[in-house]
Amino acid sequence: MHIVVCAKQVPNPEIASSIFRVDEVNKQVVAIAGMSMVVSPFDEQAMEAALRIREKGEDVKITIMSMGPPSARDVIKYGLSMGADEGVLLTDPSFDGGDAFTTALVLTEAIKKLGGCDLVLTGRQAADWDAGIVGCGIAEMLGIPAITFAKSVQVDASTLRVIRVLDDGFETVETALPAVVTISNELGTPRTANLRETMRAARKPVQAWTAADLGLAATQVGNAGARRCLERLYVPVKARHCELIKGASPEELARNLVQRLQEAKLI
Repeated sequence: MHIVVCAKQVPNPEIASSIFRVDEVNKQVVAIAGMSMVVSPFDEQAMEAALRIREKGEDVKITIMSMGPPSARDVIKYGLSMGADEGVLLTDPSFDGGDAFTTALVLTEAIKKLGGCDLVLTGRQAADWDAGIVGCGIAEMLGIPAITFAKSVQVDASTLRVIRVLDDGFETVETALPAVVTISNELGTPRTANLRETMRAARKPVQAWTAADLGLAATQVGNAGARRCLERLYVPVKARHCELIKGASPEELARNLVQRLQEAKLI
């Protein structure tokens, strides 16, 4: 069985929001020197889900895959240290400025180049944009089922059994393989790699593929191939206004308050 885990490098969600800067002209978040970059937390849980399947006795090969700048190699190394068998980095300047569609396209073509797989695992959403679209996009492009918000993933021969998180409980879903599953945080805390595995991962080779390696033209990926139209990216301005209601008596205060609320169309 071959499992591909798709993971993304994101700014550390724990850092202060004041660290971020927004370039409103170019509509992008500006990376500050020294900003801590990590694996998106939900993607760590996707890796954990793959390892748990293997620990159940399945004969599993795990490939960790990430699309991003050269620094995203750290994501691959992290996955290898957790227990992945091989890693693939998808990096090309033409990938810059892409959206969920182009990201799913690049990942899909990379999975095809690997010869396909039995199961694709991703986090339920990335910790930076929180879109939660890429996993389903991969499934659509591969023509296979997608199951979202998983807290448990089990494989029985060629059948996949998933427990999904709902607003008011849980749902058990079964489907045939191959399939795509997006993992939620209810799966539990992912394991931490030990020093020995980290050192071993540092010596493992990482394949790096460009758009040309995947048979994709520059017009199909990145900003050129994006389907999303970003109208504006900005930091919201919070305006506060305090108005004191006056009145000679409690009754007058109440009448004046009601009148002011009606004028503001709040009641």
